[in-house]
Amino acid sequence: MKMKVSLLLIIIFLLLSCQTVPITGRQQLSLIPSDTILSMSLQSYDEFLSRNKVITDTQESQMVRRVGQRIRQAVEQYMNENNMADRLQGYKWEFNLIEDKSINAWAMPGGKVAVYTGILPVAKDDTGLAVVMGHEIAHAVAKHGDERMSQGLIAEMGGVALSAALSQNPGETTNLFMAAYGLGTQVGVLLPYSRLQESEADHLGLVFMAMAGYDPRIAADFWRRMAASKQGASPPEFLSTHPADASRIKNIEELTPEALRYYSK
Repeated sequence: MKMKVSLLLIIIFLLLSCQTVPITGRQQLSLIPSDTILSMSLQSYDEFLSRNKVITDTQESQMVRRVGQRIRQAVEQYMNENNMADRLQGYKWEFNLIEDKSINAWAMPGGKVAVYTGILPVAKDDTGLAVVMGHEIAHAVAKHGDERMSQGLIAEMGGVALSAALSQNPGETTNLFMAAYGLGTQVGVLLPYSRLQESEADHLGLVFMAMAGYDPRIAADFWRRMAASKQGASPPEFLSTHPADASRIKNIEELTPEALRYYSK
């Protein structure tokens, strides 16, 4: 009897810990307090910036900030119009261009975004870059990292509260955070999201770039260029965690008509 009651309480707890992903409406598990995640994110992002060269006052860095700000405005507009503005509470957006030949980009909770110089030739222009930044920002806005960390707390720590995990196992909890948000032992080294989360980020990213005034029909062409760029000895980091294949491009093409409804030049 006690076991049945405990199981029922766990089920109720998990149901109460669910939230809705914007645009797709998928229910996801979320056990992590936002203020804790934002604090850990800011610390990790600042650590990354301190160890890498941030490019400022160039046309390329201005492009990163320009595209980032337009995607930000689109995200905030969507959230405000759909009563989800609370998901962006505590965000302090930042868009930085990093000198690194890797074909790579990523975003963390709180709107902390990094774009590597190596991906700019593939992006080509503002619209191509909007595909990249829209996708990565979508991961953060959809709280994919929160979801993975919540799953990790259950799988690795038996669902222990994050506060207890931080006090009892600070090192393990930090590693769990880094893995959950797509970061390895060195900040900026990406780890793979699930295929579901990748598809969801494609979906949200298309809508956000369209709302920002970038033509979503360009997205498929960008991913074709990404697929072509992996020819050689090893695939770029961006593709090692973001599978770019025919099925993905087909899915993006199928989602494009929906995104076009949000598009205006």
